[in-house]
Amino acid sequence: MADLPKNSMRRRLIFCAVMLTFVGFGMVTLQLYNIQFVNGEMYQQRALSQQLRTTQISANRGSILDRNGNILAVSERVWNVLFSPAEISDAEAEVLAQGMSEILDVDPADIIEAAKDKKNQYHIVKKRVDKETADEVLAFASEHKIKGVNLEENTKRTYPYGSLASSMLGFVNDENKGAYGMEAYFNSTLSGTPGRVVTATNAHGTDMPFRYQDEYKPQDGNSVVTTIDATVQQIVEKHLRTAVIEHGVKNRAAAVFMDITTGEVLAMATMPDFDPNNYNYIADDKKRAEVEAYKGTDQYGAMKQQAQFEQWNNKVISEPYEPGSVFKIVTLAAGLETGSITPEDTYYCPGYHMVGKVRKNCHKLGGHFDQTLEKAVQNSCNPAFMMIGSATGAYNMYHYFESFGLTKPTGIPLPGEANGVYHSEKALANPADFENSLTSVSFGQTFKITPLQMINAVAAACNGGYLYEPSLIKQVVDSKGNIVEQNEPVLQRQVISEETSATVNGMLEAVVSDGSGRFAYIPGYRIGGKTGTSEKIDKEDQTGIKDHILSFVGIAPMDDPKYACLVLLDEPSISNAFGSTIAAPVVGAIMGEALPYLGVEKVFTEEEKALEDISMGSHVGKDPHAACSSVAKSYLTGRIVGNGPLVVAQSPPQGTKVPRGSTIIFYTEEDLMSETVTVPEVRGQTAMAANKLIINSGLNIKVSGVDETNQHAVAASQDIAPGTQVAKGTVITVNFTQMTPNIEE
Repeated sequence: MADLPKNSMRRRLIFCAVMLTFVGFGMVTLQLYNIQFVNGEMYQQRALSQQLRTTQISANRGSILDRNGNILAVSERVWNVLFSPAEISDAEAEVLAQGMSEILDVDPADIIEAAKDKKNQYHIVKKRVDKETADEVLAFASEHKIKGVNLEENTKRTYPYGSLASSMLGFVNDENKGAYGMEAYFNSTLSGTPGRVVTATNAHGTDMPFRYQDEYKPQDGNSVVTTIDATVQQIVEKHLRTAVIEHGVKNRAAAVFMDITTGEVLAMATMPDFDPNNYNYIADDKKRAEVEAYKGTDQYGAMKQQAQFEQWNNKVISEPYEPGSVFKIVTLAAGLETGSITPEDTYYCPGYHMVGKVRKNCHKLGGHFDQTLEKAVQNSCNPAFMMIGSATGAYNMYHYFESFGLTKPTGIPLPGEANGVYHSEKALANPADFENSLTSVSFGQTFKITPLQMINAVAAACNGGYLYEPSLIKQVVDSKGNIVEQNEPVLQRQVISEETSATVNGMLEAVVSDGSGRFAYIPGYRIGGKTGTSEKIDKEDQTGIKDHILSFVGIAPMDDPKYACLVLLDEPSISNAFGSTIAAPVVGAIMGEALPYLGVEKVFTEEEKALEDISMGSHVGKDPHAACSSVAKSYLTGRIVGNGPLVVAQSPPQGTKVPRGSTIIFYTEEDLMSETVTVPEVRGQTAMAANKLIINSGLNIKVSGVDETNQHAVAASQDIAPGTQVAKGTVITVNFTQMTPNIEE
């Protein structure tokens, strides 16, 4: 009986053990169920995240091209150099550091320090190296049997033309994202979709064999084809850059060249500019020196950043200005269209105009006296335009200001476009503020618009009255060249009649042929235009300093207007300066180069053709644009080579006899004087073909023998042999003879 308690105790222990085992297994089973079925997906993802490494592959950013397919911005394949500290020994790190420092120009101490972190699988040594350098890195690692050195494919944005169109193009930042200009506006279009490589890793975090790797290829971005013409852009920038130096422009200069029949922008420039390949570098020497003077001080960082923002800013769209007398084109068009004025009207200018008790002076203090409407436009007479504005009235002036698109941004596809500041219709009609509103507005003061708004309004006034939306994009194409978006000119409305537009054009042509814009005259071309000299009233009110913006807009050819160019120089450092004498020659020089390139042929009257050859005078020492204007009076075209402030040499030289219509080369840098061109073979060519070959080579042609207008005339000889290297501007004398036509029996 004494054994019974022991047996009972044993049974209870066995029962407890069985129950504990059952409960334990149950809990384990429940936990396994939760892990495998309830939370299985979560744990699977955790495992994958520990077993897989994802490396992003950058998509190839789309290109930006000009209208002719020239590449303005492109992405190139480059490589990031990296190594895995976990896979190399300290001894290998010493060798690697020495080799990398020589190949990549990096600090070897940084590599040695990074190699100490053996838990790290990924350390970038240098970003975006070219293929040659990347291959050299791999060859070094292979030669020294150092594992863990790898390359990661990446892209680098480059701008083949350097600073060309930089204020319009903008740039990308270190993350390869658009930061300014078109790069920013079209970032999503250009960027594409990155790819990735997923690699399995072992327990130590190192890559497993290649069969455990998946690659998802990137989708390249689309490319953007602009309306910009790289050649026209180069011409505009060259002359704008020269003008800034020539006239000591303090607050930068801007220019726009537009096809007024479509609204397409062929060139857009701000000077000084910058190189988007090195966008942080302050390109303007004077501004950079000002900033560097503060190096080591607390102000240095802020000053450098401010200088960078200024050079990146696109003055054409982001800085509204008082347009001055260029705006008189809008006043003239509004007055004519409403019938408030007629071409037969006359205006008396004693040198001022009384607005109530306020006397407002004309730029010619002696007055223009009696003048027709056309003469008032030629003279850019402020008193006459005050009378025109008053006759047109507040309602009509505001209505046409709005109709010409000046009360809202143009909508051009660029970031940072500003809107102007303009009087309301109520303010224009307010008698108490009459002298500061309607009358001042009539000649382009007391309000602000952007240069792009101004040239777009001029385009509408001169193209038959049609307001187009300024365009900058022709196409968007994918990486295979397929067009995914095609843009056509967008006509917003007709602002004035074709008859009014024709009348405006006639008066603007007279401005250049016999008025204030005569310094924009180009032999062989019918040019129209309008000068502008505007006071910076707000700056004078704030600082007491009187500064000006000088501008000129040119239109050509006036028998069938197609192109317009607006140039403005903000605060030139010269006294008694006017848009007529400073800005007009710049536009004339631009037109003189751009129009022949764009296929607009020179047309001379019979009287002009009959003029004798001219003996060249000396223009050395003159301002280059002044030299161009000077030779234009003799039916010659000047062309500037270089960026210097003065003419240092010319070709043909002084004393040479040249035919009317020839192009004279003005060198502003001595280093460029040695450049030569090759004389083309023109024998056997028709007069038109021979002329084109010689002119396109940068030379001048003198015709002798049979009249070149004879349809059977061909070039028989030339005084300088084909293939000869000569200076630009050299005169080639071509003798024409009559070819006997074949007569079929």
